Parts: sequence; structure tokens; C-alpha cells
Amino acid sequence: MIIVTGGAGFIGSNLLAKLEEKGLTNLVVCDYLGTEDKWRNIAKRELRDIVHPDNLLHYMDKHDGEIQAVFHMGAISATTERDADLIIQTNFTLSRKLWKWCAEHDVRFVYASSAATYGDGNQGFKDAETPEHLKTLQPLNPYGWSKHLFDRRTCRIVHDTKHGDEKLPPQWAGLKFFNVYGPNEYHKGDMMSVACKLYPQITAGAAAKLFRSPNPKYEDGGQMRDFVFVDDCVNVMMWLYDNPKVNGLFNVGSGKARSFKDLASSCFKALGHEPRINYMDMPQELHAKYQYFTQADISKLRAAGYTKPMTELEEGVRIYMQDYLSREDQYR
Repeated sequence: MIIVTGGAGFIGSNLLAKLEEKGLTNLVVCDYLGTEDKWRNIAKRELRDIVHPDNLLHYMDKHDGEIQAVFHMGAISATTERDADLIIQTNFTLSRKLWKWCAEHDVRFVYASSAATYGDGNQGFKDAETPEHLKTLQPLNPYGWSKHLFDRRTCRIVHDTKHGDEKLPPQWAGLKFFNVYGPNEYHKGDMMSVACKLYPQITAGAAAKLFRSPNPKYEDGGQMRDFVFVDDCVNVMMWLYDNPKVNGLFNVGSGKARSFKDLASSCFKALGHEPRINYMDMPQELHAKYQYFTQADISKLRAAGYTKPMTELEEGVRIYMQDYLSREDQYR
């Protein structure tokens, strides 16, 4: 049995599709489905069970001995969420409980961290997992802080002999996902990727709307991000599944920063339109908490043995626009 928390979400549902494609059965989703169309993300999957998050630990206790791995993708992922108590309960406390359960029951544990842990990027984007390095990072919002808090606790347990009394799962990996885009993100509202937001603007014949840059070091639309296609994120997780001796904290990105202008131009090209871009003022409340540059250093992932090339932005956008967003059925 494989449990995917956040399995009806963006990355989780794409992972489930790949696990099913690989021929794996006994797939279990843990997630909130709500009243909208999030269920469509998993409508094509054959699942053993769907478990409400409040019942997850009880379910795991009941099926002790059957569970092979937990992919913990579930989280409050909105960078705009301000309820820090709710964020900690969901992103840190539950993660700690799952870590401990997997350690005690010899179950492999792979979890989603985030590039938001790097804050403004002034300390670089190196995925070193030493407590000393992690201490230097300063996330800009409660979401990033909650992910960073769990990374720090995990790596302290792994590297500090003072905490040697706490067991480790037989395999553990924390994945710092950068700016992920791709199918099955439609339920995310304001947290959808810019590519997903641009699609209806472009197909309606309108100009793409991007932020002006208040920072003189970057031109309008020149703010840089490491845009990573969701298939690459899934491929890394499948590689970890196939290599149970690999452990650690890893960046998961393309390894190449590109501008929002590049992204918009790629969307227009994929849809056969000439680029038209208008710029709007960035909301004042974002100025002090805005990342102008992110780029995953994936050398550690490569050194661990992951060799598959990352998808170029233009190709990932083409697949997304033509093979998913342009179809009547946009779901994987």
C-alpha cells in the first residue's frame, strides 16, 4: 500500500497517475475534497481508499504492516494564508506525527518542502541539510516558515547525535519544489501557476498581464523564477521510490531561472498567437515579501544519481497548453 497525502491536489494527483501507470495498486489518497471540482483530479484513478485527514493516523494504525511508503504532499500551500496556528497544525505538527509513525513502523517517507524556505534568496539556493546552514535561511511568509521549520527539525534529528534517540524512517527525503506548473492545478485559485492564469487571457485574444517591477535591477516582467514542469517533480519522486537507499533534502527545479516575460512568450507561442504583454503595478503589500530571483541548485540531486533531463520551459508550456488546457477534458 502507498499513501499519498494531498493526493487530490496538484502534485499529489500527478504522482498518483504515475504510480498507477507504473502498475502499482493499493493506492490510498488522504485529502480534503470540499465542494468544488477537486475530485476531478483523481476521477480517472483506481484507488483502494480515500481517507479524511482527521482519520489518517487511525487508518495507518489499522493497516500497520501493509503500508510500504507515504508520500506526504498535503499542506496548506497558500503563501497568502495568515492563520499561523492553522498552518503549523497542518504543515508542521501533522508532518511530525507522520515522520514518527513511519520511523516506528519502518515505512518510507517522502515529503514536500518548498523553495519558499529560501526567503528572499540572499543566502542562495543550496539544499545543504546541515542545521547550521538551515539556520541562516529566513522565509518571508508563514507557509515558507512552516516548511522550513519541519526541514530544520528533520535535519536536526538526522545530523545531531544529541537527538539520536529518535528513529528515522528507512528512507526519508524532503523535496524543495520550486515554481511548479502543469495539469490538475485548476482548483488552486490564486495559487495557480502564471501559465494557467495566462491561458484564458491569451485564448480570449487579450494581452497577458504581468507585474511591473518596483526593483530597478529587474525590468518589467523580468523577475526570474525557476519554473519546473510537474512531470519533472513526479519523475524525481518515482526515482526515489526506485532507489530506497537515497535519503536527504533536495531541491526540485529546472535548475535554470527564466523571466515571467519568457514564460508569457512561451504561452503565446504554444497557442499560435503573437505575444502581447501589458504590465500592472504590483500590490504594495507584496513589495517587501517578493522574490525577484529563484533558481534551484540541483547539483546535490544529480550527485545522488538522478540523471533524467529537466523539461525546458518552452517544451513544458507547449505540453501543458496543447495537451491539457486546450482539451475539453483538462485533467490528467
